[in-house]
Amino acid sequence: MSFKELDPLLHSELRLAIMSILISVDKAEFSYLKEQTHATAGNLSVQIDKLNNAGYISVTKMFKGKMPCTICKITDVGKKAFTEYVDALKSYINVGSTNLK
Repeated sequence: MSFKELDPLLHSELRLAIMSILISVDKAEFSYLKEQTHATAGNLSVQIDKLNNAGYISVTKMFKGKMPCTICKITDVGKKAFTEYVDALKSYINVGSTNLK
């Protein structure tokens, strides 16, 4: 039995959390992601940059009134990567549960 490879970019707790949120919404503001993940602004920003550079999410910076606003949205590439990651993770779980019987 061989295991499917887990995407190392998504195998980070915070990046996986960001992707999990974005897969279920149309888009999310930085402040919402920060609130949901309980990450520091600096760490969240670094992880968003990594996902953006990989093409997994798109980032739009704008202003709401006089306040800066960063909007994140998962891309088709990101959706595919997330789905493949979840499928690979399921293969680990299925093998483990089969061995418990």
